[in-house]
Amino acid sequence: MTSLDVKPEAPARRRGRPAQSGPPAADQRVDAVERALTLLEAFADGTKLLTLTELSTRAGLYPSTALRLAGSLIRFGYLARGAEGSYRLGPTPLRLGGLYRAGYDLAEQVRPALVRLVARTGETGGFYVRDGDRRICLFREPSPRPIRLHIEEGAAMPLDRGASAHVLMAFTGGTLPVHEAVRQAGIATSIGERDRETAAVAAPVFGRAGRLLGALGVSGPMVRLGVSEAERMAPIVQEEARALSQLLGG
Repeated sequence: MTSLDVKPEAPARRRGRPAQSGPPAADQRVDAVERALTLLEAFADGTKLLTLTELSTRAGLYPSTALRLAGSLIRFGYLARGAEGSYRLGPTPLRLGGLYRAGYDLAEQVRPALVRLVARTGETGGFYVRDGDRRICLFREPSPRPIRLHIEEGAAMPLDRGASAHVLMAFTGGTLPVHEAVRQAGIATSIGERDRETAAVAAPVFGRAGRLLGALGVSGPMVRLGVSEAERMAPIVQEEARALSQLLGG
């Protein structure tokens, strides 16, 4: 007699009850991937080169762990290592950043608006979009002045402080009193809020069907951009934001 291996039948699922699904994508995590990403975040303040010790310290990892993860990031172009042994960002983040901006398809309209805004105010101009619980500087135009606020395109900042943050929150469901005030005024001013030495003014930019596209604004050192100067610049920022909104179908 020959015996057969018969697989036991799977238990029948009750009718009317959907199959259990896994956790939402945002809740699914891979520790090794997150540790690798902390190495990239170590450069978020604009630092160009980091030694292995500096990299591991900023990421909160053992040097041996950082070394292994850095090797994988180098192979995929996220990091590069110079002859002296220091690490820097590789070409892949730049390529992905270009694809990210291309996804918004706003450059041809936003960049000229930033140029005009900087020419009229003398301060650094920026266009910010909301990305989850943070804001991203999608486009920027530097001030021509030697002392100016330096913000890199692609820089990620919090949504709980700063003029552009208040604008983005105000028109995407923000419920705090500051958000209601921004909705009423159509403008946000931040004096020493994100950084005690800087100030900013921002206004919303809308697209078709009144959809918020981002926040257009200027920022600079408080030695120039104080309360009275911010009040003077507010109508200029609003005017450029409204013109850009009309250009984009808002």
